Amino acid sequence: MTGRPRATARIGIIGAGFVADFYLRALQHVRGHEVTVLAARSPERGREVADRYGIPTVVSSTTELVQRDDVDLVVVALPHDLHVPVIAEIAAAGKAVICTKPLGRNSEEAAECLRLVRDAGVWHGYAETEVFAPGLVKAKQLVDAGAIGDVVSVRAREAHGHPHEHARNAERMGGGPLRGLGCHCVAIGRWFLGYDHRPVEVLAWGDRLARTDVTTEDTAVAIVRFDDRRVVQVEVGWNHIAGLDVRNEIHGTAGWIGTDETGETGLRAFAGQSAGYVMEKAGAATGWITPVPDEPWVYGYHGEMAHFIESYLAGEQPRQTFVDGVIDNAVIDAAYRAMDAGTWTPVDLSGIE
Repeated sequence: MTGRPRATARIGIIGAGFVADFYLRALQHVRGHEVTVLAARSPERGREVADRYGIPTVVSSTTELVQRDDVDLVVVALPHDLHVPVIAEIAAAGKAVICTKPLGRNSEEAAECLRLVRDAGVWHGYAETEVFAPGLVKAKQLVDAGAIGDVVSVRAREAHGHPHEHARNAERMGGGPLRGLGCHCVAIGRWFLGYDHRPVEVLAWGDRLARTDVTTEDTAVAIVRFDDRRVVQVEVGWNHIAGLDVRNEIHGTAGWIGTDETGETGLRAFAGQSAGYVMEKAGAATGWITPVPDEPWVYGYHGEMAHFIESYLAGEQPRQTFVDGVIDNAVIDAAYRAMDAGTWTPVDLSGIE
């Protein structure tokens, strides 16, 4: 799997919603590319986004986008229930692809995405933002330098109280917050424990404790055990009404590292009147607020886009591919099975073979 070595990557974006906006905000600060076309189901929404970011062309379908000669690399910024058919079209057209997380609603769909790009021989990147977030990148540098000795466990938490409408639909989501947020936590844990070690089994609990607008769990905890007995603890929820809570802990034999992307932002304010947009999934726009100064940067969008474009232009495999998307989904599948079984449940990684 290689990119097409060239001076500039010509990018097509599929989607004009929340995630697409974050990608486009980040791409404004990344070299080596030009966004040539955007595909959106709503012409009005597509044109509004395109005008905001200087994209010259708007089309109404994936089919129109992948048939164009001015697109080398396609960024999929759609809910994950749409990924398989869209990636099938992209791969069949021989285009390179970057896909947002999670790769599918389950490991079977993720594995199908992987099969499609492998069979077509196209370059692929899995856009798991957290492993590109500046705070976590610095933490990984400290770990790699030996600052905390050997990593023995990782605790990763992501929670909020404001899921998108499509996320509250269990059929579209493939689960609840364990699927949509837990994939971040699993990816973080795998990165810090090392990709040469595989997750082998999961113990999990989840329940609906507060929400009445979902049929899935709104709170979950999972312990993922790896082949060398080390563990990752995953905590997720849709009942954190205070807003987005993203924290991680890396425990080592000689130290500890903690990160807090949304609670300790360096900015604190008291808004006596509405502050408008504060941050993604903010719990309030008045009173004490903790805005995130540059969300795409803090969450890792700049870092991942820069890395993907650099890797593509060099014809190199990026450090997050669809293989990672399959593994992360397989761990979440095992967690859901463990919730039902009430016991340690094996992780099925056959989808990456």
